[in-house]
Amino acid sequence: MEEKNFHAQLKQLMDEYVQKVYRCTKKFPREEIFGVTSQLRRAALSVVLNDIEGYARQRKEVLRNFMEISYGSLKESAYLVQFAHPQQYLSQTERDDLTVLGDRIGRMLWGILSGLKK
Repeated sequence: MEEKNFHAQLKQLMDEYVQKVYRCTKKFPREEIFGVTSQLRRAALSVVLNDIEGYARQRKEVLRNFMEISYGSLKESAYLVQFAHPQQYLSQTERDDLTVLGDRIGRMLWGILSGLKK
């Protein structure tokens, strides 16, 4: 896959992920607005925002740092998605959809990180 198309596809998937997170968290309990809801939303947004900022900086070592943060935020949000299911904040379908999408994004981010060896 051409590099430009790869990054466009990754950004589209990240956007889809954060949009789904926001849609799903709208129905989380009101008492979680400053807890799981806020944390999951911030982690999901951090995935795409760090990708954007890293590429805007145009230096390999800086890009690697931002990609590591993006990947870490993805893993944080993945845990919160798993946590939310037994709490009955997310349905099985919502959890599965977010997990599949997050795994796909994670593989793509890991590919970028692997290509940016120190």
